[in-house]
Amino acid sequence: MALRIGHLVTRGELDNRVKDRVVGRIWLKGRDEPVHLDLEGNCLRDIAGLLFKFECTQPDDTKSEVQMSSKQAGCVGDITASRKVRVLGPPDDEASLAIKAGRKVPETRGNCLYVEWYSLAHGRVVLETVNFKTELISEAAWQMTEDEDKAQRLHNLLAFEGFIEEVQSDIEESHSQLLQEDDMPKDEFEWERFMRESDKRSEKYGELLEKYDGHPESERLIAREMGWDRLDDLLEAEERNIPLPGPEEFEALPPLEPDPLTEGVNWIRTEDGDVRHPLAHRAAEFSHTMWDKCDKQGLMKGDGRNDDVADMIFQAHMLAAKLAGALNGLAYREEIDGGFVVASLKRALQYFDPAMKGADTVESKQLVDPQSLQLFRHELFAI
Repeated sequence: MALRIGHLVTRGELDNRVKDRVVGRIWLKGRDEPVHLDLEGNCLRDIAGLLFKFECTQPDDTKSEVQMSSKQAGCVGDITASRKVRVLGPPDDEASLAIKAGRKVPETRGNCLYVEWYSLAHGRVVLETVNFKTELISEAAWQMTEDEDKAQRLHNLLAFEGFIEEVQSDIEESHSQLLQEDDMPKDEFEWERFMRESDKRSEKYGELLEKYDGHPESERLIAREMGWDRLDDLLEAEERNIPLPGPEEFEALPPLEPDPLTEGVNWIRTEDGDVRHPLAHRAAEFSHTMWDKCDKQGLMKGDGRNDDVADMIFQAHMLAAKLAGALNGLAYREEIDGGFVVASLKRALQYFDPAMKGADTVESKQLVDPQSLQLFRHELFAI
């Protein structure tokens, strides 16, 4: 989906002094040479016709791993330095104190630098940040009228819809292949294709949420782009005050009960009464135990929070969550779909290596006692 580079950008410059053309350079962390832009279209009205520079004021420590072509040709999306977004009101230290005290952190509306384009090499590319300062290098070479601004916004929306249509086409092609094979049991590779299709749908939904944020017709626009005809009908019925069926009009389904013959093998009942697969339960318990140990040392929250420790435990949490998705359903199935289980377990495995590497990093910085880390690794390997 979108290639987001806001956390990688250190500085840049954009030039829209020639009408219907935006050129510029953007410097990314870890790269000496800038990325060069040559795009058709115009910036939005606040910076149309200008040459200006921008610089990141609060760079993060994220390592640059994005592979990006040094020449970006294509067409503009929304390019503005005055997009309104939610920003935490007080400084970071005051916000931390408010969170610790259980108080709601006030929010304000602030300006966001938003640079979006559609690249022939990467599709949709987005630079979005509130931590920036700008410097005007020139007076406006030309003035954008209100009508031209509306036309540019419509052009950008059509470019976005074209991008979404390409994504939808990929999804439909994959879905069509799966339907042709639907009569046959799926192996793990076919299930992986199905899961990738689901990932694309989720990413598409996220793109639409971000694009239409604040739009008065956002729910309807998103429903139509996603192909949710039923939701579109319900929204229309709500607008017309047409009564909708209540929960009492639907037949209640009986609660699922696990197969008693597979207790202890495919499922156990926890102290809270939840039904879990033994392996998924073991993974969840050990990751929560490690979280508690580090939290007692002040490494998980507040001013003492350590990102390396938090990331290590996050990977363990994700491993446990993926194991639950792969295995907890076995408690209720008469027949096991081996292809689905194997494909899901392969997806769980991808969190193992980052968790182990995280443990190595934490150990090298002596952030957690060696005995706890040894237990962490032991449990990961056992699982």
